[in-house]
Amino acid sequence: MLCCHGAFVYYIVLWLCRIMNTCPVDLFFVLDTSESVALRQKPPNFYIDQIKDFTKLFIDELKDMRHPCDRYLTWNSGALHYSDEVVLVRQLSDITTERQALKNDIDTIRYIGKGTHTDCAIKRGLAELLVGGSHYHENKYIVVVTDGHPITGYKEPCGGVQEAANEARQHGVKVFAVAISPDQEDTRLSVIATDHNYRQNFTAADESRSTKIGTIRTIIDMIVCFLSSPLTAPFKPLTHLWCVLPLQGETGRPGMPGEKGDIGDISYCKQTHTVRQIHTQAQRAWKSLRCGFVCLSSCSETACVFCFQGLQGDPGPKGDPGPYGQKGAKGDSGRDGEPGRPGNFGPLGPAGDRGPRGANGDKGERGDDGAPGPDGTRGERGLAGEKGEQGSRGNRGPRGDPGEPGPRGEQGREGSAGPNGEPVRDTHTHTFIHSYTGGGRGTPGPKGDDGEPGEPGADVSLPLAPFRIRSSVFISFYLPLIRSWLKCKCGPLDLAFIVDSSESIGASNFALAKDFIITVIDRLMKDQQIKFGFNDSRVGVVQYSGERAQEAVQLVHTHTHTHTHTHFHLRWLAEATYTGEALKYSLDNMISRLKQENKVVLVLTDGRSDIRRDKVPLTTLCGKGIRVGGLGVKDYSGREPNQEQLGDVVCKSDPKPGFSFVLDNFAELLDDTFLQNLTASICQDKKCPDYKCPITFTGDTDIVVMMDSSASVGQKNFDTSKTFVRRLAERFLTAERRGRVGVRMAVGQYSRTPRMEQELTSNLTQLSHQIQEAAFQNDGTAVTEAMSFALQRFESRGDSGNRRKKLVLFSDGRSQGITEAVLEKRVRQVVDAGVELYVIAVGSQVSEVNLRTLVSRGRQDDVSYAQRHLFRVPDYPSLLRGVLHQTVSRKVSLP
Repeated sequence: MLCCHGAFVYYIVLWLCRIMNTCPVDLFFVLDTSESVALRQKPPNFYIDQIKDFTKLFIDELKDMRHPCDRYLTWNSGALHYSDEVVLVRQLSDITTERQALKNDIDTIRYIGKGTHTDCAIKRGLAELLVGGSHYHENKYIVVVTDGHPITGYKEPCGGVQEAANEARQHGVKVFAVAISPDQEDTRLSVIATDHNYRQNFTAADESRSTKIGTIRTIIDMIVCFLSSPLTAPFKPLTHLWCVLPLQGETGRPGMPGEKGDIGDISYCKQTHTVRQIHTQAQRAWKSLRCGFVCLSSCSETACVFCFQGLQGDPGPKGDPGPYGQKGAKGDSGRDGEPGRPGNFGPLGPAGDRGPRGANGDKGERGDDGAPGPDGTRGERGLAGEKGEQGSRGNRGPRGDPGEPGPRGEQGREGSAGPNGEPVRDTHTHTFIHSYTGGGRGTPGPKGDDGEPGEPGADVSLPLAPFRIRSSVFISFYLPLIRSWLKCKCGPLDLAFIVDSSESIGASNFALAKDFIITVIDRLMKDQQIKFGFNDSRVGVVQYSGERAQEAVQLVHTHTHTHTHTHFHLRWLAEATYTGEALKYSLDNMISRLKQENKVVLVLTDGRSDIRRDKVPLTTLCGKGIRVGGLGVKDYSGREPNQEQLGDVVCKSDPKPGFSFVLDNFAELLDDTFLQNLTASICQDKKCPDYKCPITFTGDTDIVVMMDSSASVGQKNFDTSKTFVRRLAERFLTAERRGRVGVRMAVGQYSRTPRMEQELTSNLTQLSHQIQEAAFQNDGTAVTEAMSFALQRFESRGDSGNRRKKLVLFSDGRSQGITEAVLEKRVRQVVDAGVELYVIAVGSQVSEVNLRTLVSRGRQDDVSYAQRHLFRVPDYPSLLRGVLHQTVSRKVSLP
């Protein structure tokens, strides 16, 4: 009976061997087409095409294999690609019949270009293998091609790649991790792989075809080796192998035990088992049958191997070392290594030969005037000069001697005596002056000498008339306070930042965005004197990425260190870009809580929202009484922000639209010039006191302004002077005029040579445009040439005879090749032409002697005239501060 039972088991096993003559392998491809892959190199589909080519090349290498034991290794394969969504390319299909169809489907892949949900993609691939693959659980594999992004794994929606890899291990599925390019995040890829041997240096998008083929064949060899050799480390060993022989007749009687033989060669198959042994061992293994067929090259032609997996036995003894193998072929050349770190500095070398004499440098500007030299010999008497203008009134002379007494008059009538007077206290001298009774009032004494000229008064363009300032102490204490009352105020305002935290931003750029938030707040506090507090201005921050991926920071009420502490705890989300949804979230959860009338929202993004999936319009903040500023930054592939989307965000169609800036990179967010422009835009609705100080022209007037365009000024300062001159033009050409008075203005510039930008005109629009278009000359300084050039502009107008002529000259008094005599002569020409000269001197490096000559009509003692015609400014930015343009225009407009 036992023999019959053993024969039955034998026939069952033999039947299974015959009907299952194939070893199927299920291989599934999981391909990353996220934004971090697509934008890694231009054009955006560069790496996507590389991944598709790698996958198709891999499929071509999947070929059926026949083993000596009549077993065929066959392949089933499928694929998917993913970003923040998973798209199935093709289910598991038999490569023998569906190879080309699978390759065609892979060609249709178009990158999604959003977030990176690798964990969701691996779990979807695992489901495809378990549901649609063969029933052999140990023959299932996944090849994941990704860049390992994001590094942090922040907010992975399906549990994370570690959980996905563990789930694959539980189901016996092996996962290979293949990098897109050699410089990927290896730590992250090692987590994806279910064994450290499944990572290695696998690359899918290397420029070398041999590297791709090497990766593919290494993976295929590892799969085939695993299926073919149960003892190949490091794979999980198959502990029990039996080779079942076909039935060849009845079994004879057991023979006598033979002698113990010598140790033979190691073989995977043992063909000396009896039917009883096979029956007994099969019964034990059948209960835990968990294996497929294993094809061994060492089996005989008639052998069919069926493997069972039992409990792992004790480790065997260490085997003898094998013979040395043949020397391998020379491998492919490796990639060039990275440049090494700089070595230590070597010893100082010997001094070299003296070089040839260099070329002569450019001639420098004229230096400051030296001390006056000794008086020269008296020259010959010159010819009589022209009669000069009438001089100013001189000081009063000494009192003359008394004249002859006049005839005695008639005696008057005696008056009555007055009452005694009360003592009077003088408020200035703190002494008592008594009035005495006695004689009548005496005759008036002679007029005293003129007093010394007083100090210049305060700028009357400021409304300080109600204050009677008599003390320098009072001025120094109260004047800064008064001016602070009169400054334009930006705050209070409520400020909100909406920051793009999508995958295309990158971790380093997101860190710069956080620094930008702190810097803007500091600038507003320092430059615009905005106070952030519970009852003053407030700040809020929202970062966003994909669907329902927003994070709001509670409104900030305290000082700057709290801002820093809060914002640096924001973590990069690294998903898709749902800008519309973020605007709606910010409006509902933060902006609606802002209480100030002046509300400003800054949206920092790369300007590429996923409007296909994000159905919330980008105009969500429009029509809500909010001024929106859009800061569009090019992504790391150099693509410009979508201008149409940026326009919708800042509400370009509103009656009062917002503002936008486009930057080349995130580092420009911290540029000083950009921050000045941004804070000016934020404070566009400043509340300023109304002290326009209107001016009036009582007669026809022509005004010529000559800007200094020499190298010592510089491009930036020249642009500042252009802005100042535009302000003067607006004041002059929009001033009040009595009667039919006409005012015209011309603008020119000078360096080594003068140039007129706009001739005399009363058209403000045309004049402003020409001022804006003026180009910086960046050459030497010839102030006398500029004065002669300006005189020609006045003389070229035939109708200028009865018109007042004013010349406003930017000059620090320094000029090449100038002498005091030449300058005095040119100033005299200006005066003789009836032109009134005004000078604007900027900076402290000036020639005082030449400035006095310019503004005193050649008369060094005419101090009062010089003070009215000279305007001193410490630096060029001061031209645009306060009301200097009002002061200059008012004095120029006076007759």
